[in-house]
Amino acid sequence: MRKIAVVTGAARGLGRAIAQRLAEDGIDLSLWDLNADGLNETAAMVRQLGVKAITCTGNCADAKTIAGFVEKTHAELGKINILVNNAALSPFCKFEDLTEELWDNLMAINLKGPFLCCKAIIPDMVEQQWGRVINISSSSAQAGAKSMSHYAASKGGIIGFSKALALEYATRGITVNNVPPNFVNTEGLQEAPIDVDAFAKTTPMQRPGKPRNIAAAVAFLASDDADYITGHTLGVNGGRYTN
Repeated sequence: MRKIAVVTGAARGLGRAIAQRLAEDGIDLSLWDLNADGLNETAAMVRQLGVKAITCTGNCADAKTIAGFVEKTHAELGKINILVNNAALSPFCKFEDLTEELWDNLMAINLKGPFLCCKAIIPDMVEQQWGRVINISSSSAQAGAKSMSHYAASKGGIIGFSKALALEYATRGITVNNVPPNFVNTEGLQEAPIDVDAFAKTTPMQRPGKPRNIAAAVAFLASDDADYITGHTLGVNGGRYTN
């Protein structure tokens, strides 16, 4: 069966690494993000690995935009059978400074967006009786994180959403899992208001993770070898949170 994956937030960081790793497995890609230049760079990288790739520029948390992206993907690649919900905001904000507007904006991207993407794409998987949904959550939802109450809440929602959805589709050839990263050396980490080297020393491995660590976990969950794993939280966090 031909595999076609949607990766949201694919313009840089984890999304780009995930796209590259899936391309190594011969999976064609529909890359979604607001950043057109970044998407084009990612697409060029994965095409060098011999797969087809298209770009869809827009808001991955808007139902009409998503419907257009799905239509374009069907026309240029075919039916979708892998969805990686990676697009997210991860700002720092002390709770006393957190406004209703900031809360709502973050929830729209981090929680509503994956819901809308699943609503639009899971019908393809049902039709094919094969599908993989991999949601990127966060160890912040498992262990907490200062000045990130809204972010941790949204990612806790992703973990619960993944578990519930897994049960609904377990008999239909579709698995739903989530990967919570922790402290991964991406552009976002470098832009965060923290001392990366100092914080690294407080973690069990005393170093940041690499984007390819997360990408490898996603690729495994997207593979045929993972067909008996669903509703699972596959932590890639250097020991920050142990199950």
